[in-house]
Amino acid sequence: MNSKHAPDPALLAKAETLVEALPYMQRYAGKTFVVKYGGHAMGDPEAARDFAEDVVLMKAVGINVIVVHGGGPQIGAMLKRLGVEIP
Repeated sequence: MNSKHAPDPALLAKAETLVEALPYMQRYAGKTFVVKYGGHAMGDPEAARDFAEDVVLMKAVGINVIVVHGGGPQIGAMLKRLGVEIP
């Protein structure tokens, strides 16, 4: 097989995942999901990109997404800076 025409393994994996997810995407089209975007994920640029891609995909297949802020580490850091003690 010519390497110029060999399928990209990453694209094949993504296609397999989408095929597996299709019944769920169809079942939940038009539904609303509440998704927590946690503070640890916010501090990781790769996780942030992956999260954004997932939200875009859900919206593209008709799922309404509401994102809520987790932000535990960020909130804790701000409280510490403000001198607020947490019991």
